[in-house]
Amino acid sequence: MNPVTLAVTIHVGQYVQRKFAGLTLNVDTLWASAIAIAVVLILGIAVRMKATSGVPGRLQTIWEIIIEAVSKQVESTIGPRGARIVPLAICLFFIILISNWVELLPNITHPALFPAPTADVNTTMGYAFLVIILVHIASIRERGIGGYIGHYFKPYVFLFPVNVIEEVAKPFTLALRLFGNMFAGGLMLALIAALPWIYVSTPVATVWKLFDMGIGAIQAFIFALLTILYFEMGMANSH
Repeated sequence: MNPVTLAVTIHVGQYVQRKFAGLTLNVDTLWASAIAIAVVLILGIAVRMKATSGVPGRLQTIWEIIIEAVSKQVESTIGPRGARIVPLAICLFFIILISNWVELLPNITHPALFPAPTADVNTTMGYAFLVIILVHIASIRERGIGGYIGHYFKPYVFLFPVNVIEEVAKPFTLALRLFGNMFAGGLMLALIAALPWIYVSTPVATVWKLFDMGIGAIQAFIFALLTILYFEMGMANSH
């Protein structure tokens, strides 16, 4: 095939869709999410079955290191009352991490077997709104209704509109930050795979996938860290 006449079409943001109960479902995103959830559940069950009070195995050691690191972060920002946030932060970290890495599964005719669920803005919006709703619930429980409403007027009453806009923007910035990075990673894989020279595209795609794994881990960590920080701000008694 003449490289000059080669035409490559890269479809962006297109999913396999099905209608169900009046809703449009992105089937490939659902399958990829199911894979991520299954992997996290299997890892959790494996850790539970091999857990011991004696000398821990490698998997238990890694798990305990992560638990300790998250617990210290939560205690340093929120205090002992934030202990219930630790399971949420760890769960979000692993779910998002595996979701970010799903796109690294190869396919014969496409750079990825499944798109990363986090490259679908619907998924990241779901995670973000879940976190922010729980933050507001925790804020009301910690401050009471009066304190919760009152914090929108602090430190000055005229900043009320700014505080409201900030709260409204939080789920969108949280979701779009994760979506943008993972969508860009998937797009780069598609661009590299579209190169006509297979001996160039294959090693470049391999290097990029390794780099993308690092980006996926960082984005999962940032999402979990921001979750902790949002809870800290929501549960603070004063600014």
